[in-house]
Amino acid sequence: MMMTPEQIEIALERILPRVSKPGRYTGGEYNQIVKDWGEIEYRVALAFPDTYDIGMSNLGLMILYDIINKHQNLLAERVYCPWSDMEAIMRDKGLPLFSLETKHAIREFDLLAFSLPYEQLYTNALNLLDLAGMPVRSLERDETYPLVIAGGHACYNPEPMAPFIDVFVIGEGEEAILKIIGIMRAAAHLDRETQLRYIAQIEGCYVPRFYDVAYHEDGAIAAITPNMPEAPAKVLKTIVPVLPPPVTDFIIPFVETVHNRAPIEIMRGCTRGCRFCHAGMVTRPVRERPVAEVLEAMQKILDSTGYEEIALLSLSSSDYTHVLELTEKIGQRFGHLGLNISLPSLRIESVSTQLMDNLGDGRRGGFTLAPEAATEKMRNIINKYVTHAELLETAREIYRRDWRTIKLYFMIGHPMEEMEDVEAIIDLCKQVLAEGRKIHGNKASLNVGVSTFIPKPHTPFQWEPMDTMEKIYAKLDLLRNEMRGQGLRLRWNDPRESVFEGFLSRGDRRVAEVVERAWRSGAKFDAWMENFREDAWLEAFAAEGLDPYFYTHRQRRIDEVFPWEHIDVAVTKKFLTQDYLMSQQQETRVDCRHQCFACGILPKLKDLRRETEPEAWECPPVPKRSHHKGVVTAVPTVAGISLHVIN
Repeated sequence: MMMTPEQIEIALERILPRVSKPGRYTGGEYNQIVKDWGEIEYRVALAFPDTYDIGMSNLGLMILYDIINKHQNLLAERVYCPWSDMEAIMRDKGLPLFSLETKHAIREFDLLAFSLPYEQLYTNALNLLDLAGMPVRSLERDETYPLVIAGGHACYNPEPMAPFIDVFVIGEGEEAILKIIGIMRAAAHLDRETQLRYIAQIEGCYVPRFYDVAYHEDGAIAAITPNMPEAPAKVLKTIVPVLPPPVTDFIIPFVETVHNRAPIEIMRGCTRGCRFCHAGMVTRPVRERPVAEVLEAMQKILDSTGYEEIALLSLSSSDYTHVLELTEKIGQRFGHLGLNISLPSLRIESVSTQLMDNLGDGRRGGFTLAPEAATEKMRNIINKYVTHAELLETAREIYRRDWRTIKLYFMIGHPMEEMEDVEAIIDLCKQVLAEGRKIHGNKASLNVGVSTFIPKPHTPFQWEPMDTMEKIYAKLDLLRNEMRGQGLRLRWNDPRESVFEGFLSRGDRRVAEVVERAWRSGAKFDAWMENFREDAWLEAFAAEGLDPYFYTHRQRRIDEVFPWEHIDVAVTKKFLTQDYLMSQQQETRVDCRHQCFACGILPKLKDLRRETEPEAWECPPVPKRSHHKGVVTAVPTVAGISLHVIN
C-alpha cells in the first residue's frame, strides 16, 4: 500500500534529525508553489537526478516548474536525489521517494520528467526510479505508472538511456512538455503502447522502443530503423521560436547551493562554430531576449527574491547584440544597489573596453575568458581564432579596471595537438600574469582551468578519437611542473572523468546494459569524483563484453553510422563533415551571423512552419504559442488527436 503524504511527513519528523543537511528534504521554501492536489487534473514531478544543492541551480528545471504551474489545471513539484545517508534510511524504513511541495509519493504523479544536462547523472536517474518504487526499464512499466520522459543536453544521444526512458524530448522542452501533457490527458484511458504511438508524432519526441538497431561484426552500427509507422526515420529537435518569459519568482533554497544567484537567459544559441562545442551546434538558431524584458525581469527578481547577484546567461554573453545597451541600462537602473552582475562565457574578441566599464560598478570578482588553445594552429583547427595580441590587450584592459584576478580556460587533447601546443599555454599564461603585475604588482593573479577534449556527438569532431591517456597525463605533468609560483593557480579535470563522460556521451544502446549493471553494482553520484567507481564501470563493461575505448579512442570512418544518427539537430551531417575536413586543413569559418554557411538550420525552420494536413495516427499542426493562460490538451478523434486550449 502506498504511503500517504501525512505518513511521509510523520516519518520525516523522525528521520531528518539523523541526516546531513535536512533542509534538502523539507520543502516549504519561499516562492515554492503548492496547489490543491485534489483539484488538479494532471500532476508532474520534475526530477533533477543529483542533490538538492546541485539541482536547485538548474535553470531548465526552474523554467518548466514556472511554465507548468502557470496553468491552473496543472501541477509541477520537485524531486532531487537523496544523499547516501538519507537514501539508506529511506530504504531501511520503506519510505518512497516523495515530492518536496506536498510530500506525495512520486509513484502517484502522472508524469515524471527528468532533466539530464550531463551524462554523469545516468545512474542517479535509475536510482531515483528505483527509490520511487518503479521498474527502471520502460517495457516493464505500463499505463498505471507515471510516464517517464527526459530532456536536456545529455539526451541528444539518448541511446545509453534508451531502455529506461519512455520518451526523450530532443531539443527545447518548453512547448513540447505541454503537448505531451495534452496527449496523455486525452489518452489516459489507453494502454501505454498506444499513448506512446501518439506521443511519437509530436515534434522532438523520441520513443526508443519504436526503433531497432543493427550492428556490423566489428561492433559499429549498421542501421537504426523505426519499427512503427508512427515513428519518423529521424527525430527532428523541437525549437522554441521565441524565448518564453524569464523566471522571476525563484525558489529560495534552505541550504547553500552551487550558484547563489538568479539567472536570466539573455540569448539562446551561438553562431561562432567552435568545432568542439556540442552546445553551440545543438542550440542553433540564435534567439535574443529584448533589453526591456531583461530589465523588467531583474526588477521582479529583486522584488521577489532578495538575490544580490544576477547572472546574464548565454553561450557567449558578449555576443549578445545589445550587451552594451543592456549593461549600461543595468548600471543606470540598479547601480546604486551594489549588485554583482555576471556575464559567463565572454569571448575575447567581443569583450570591449566599454563593456568592461559598464560592468565596473559591480563588486570585483574574477573575469573569465576561454581561449581554449594557445597557438594559431590549434585555434584554426578548433575554429576559435584569436591572436595573442588580442588576448593580452584584453587582459591588460581588464586588469586596468581594478580586476585583480583573471580566469582562463584551456582544453588539451584537441585533434592534431602536439606538446609544443601545450607548452604555448604555459607561455601565454605567464604573459597574461605579467600584464597584471605591471598594474597590481604581486596582488595580480591568474587562475587557469584545463579540461580534456571529448569528441561530442553532433559536432564536427564527432569522427575524432580522444587523445590517449598516456599523452594526456604527460601534458598535465608538463603544465603542473611549469605553472607554479605566486599568483598562478592551475586546476584540471581528472582525465578519467573525461573518458567516463566520453563513453557515455558517445555510447550506443548496448552501453545501457553497462549503465544498469554499474548502477546495480553501486555506481551513483558519478559526477562527484570522491564517489566515482571506476572499478564498477570497467567491470560492467567487461561483463557485457564491451570495450569502453571502442567508444572513446577509435577513429571513425567518414561514412560511419553514429548511435545518434536518427537524432536530427537541424545541423546537417553534410555540413559537419565539411567542417571536419576543413579542420584538418586548419581552415576556419567566420561567425555565421556575418556569412551563412548553409549548416541546415534555416531550411529546417521553414519546414517547421510549413502547414501540413494530418494523416492517420498523426497529430495535426499545433497552434502557434499565444498569451492564453490555458493548457494545451488533446481530444481523441477518429483520425488521430486534435489539439486545442482549455482553461
